[in-house]
Amino acid sequence: MTAEEELEVIRKVLDGDKNAFEELVTANQKNVYNLALKTTGNEEDALDISQEAFFKAYRQLGSFRGESRFSVWLYRLTYNLCIDLLRKKAKGTALSLTRQDDDDISDVEIPDLRNLPEDITIRRETRKTIADSIGELASKHREVLIMREITLMSYMDIASVLMINEGTVKSRLARARISLANILVEKGTFPDSYRQNGRKGVADSE
Repeated sequence: MTAEEELEVIRKVLDGDKNAFEELVTANQKNVYNLALKTTGNEEDALDISQEAFFKAYRQLGSFRGESRFSVWLYRLTYNLCIDLLRKKAKGTALSLTRQDDDDISDVEIPDLRNLPEDITIRRETRKTIADSIGELASKHREVLIMREITLMSYMDIASVLMINEGTVKSRLARARISLANILVEKGTFPDSYRQNGRKGVADSE
């Protein structure tokens, strides 16, 4: 759905056609659920947050000013709900996902699963290890990796959701990829040739 189509549907809803909101739900429900699932790591929480995000978006639709795409506005609502939930859960849990990274970063890619062994069991175990390893990343790196690689959001949209600049998004994404590759090497999932040292000259703005 294009930005213009989103605005047209929003106008219909605000004019009294409540059923038109279903078009926005249909167009965004997969990405909203994926974002919630990968951020919380829990299917039940992801379903609850997805429902709450759409309910909240419907109630606050009149406050949507069109400064960004509706989908981006919706992702921000979803992400904020995820963070609120994780903060509540963290109050009683001494858990840290922070991981030290080198100052050097470079453009590296997450290992291509198409090159894994044909054995279905091995592929399934490897996918689980990668998912678990993503959970070990520092939160600010994990979030951009999820948004870019899982929900396929653009750098501009990620920057809008997190309220940071695109350069910071790219920097964090590069760091996330490096950290993930090195975690997988340390776990023995991938050979040492996957280890990444990064490149000087590019740094996170925070």
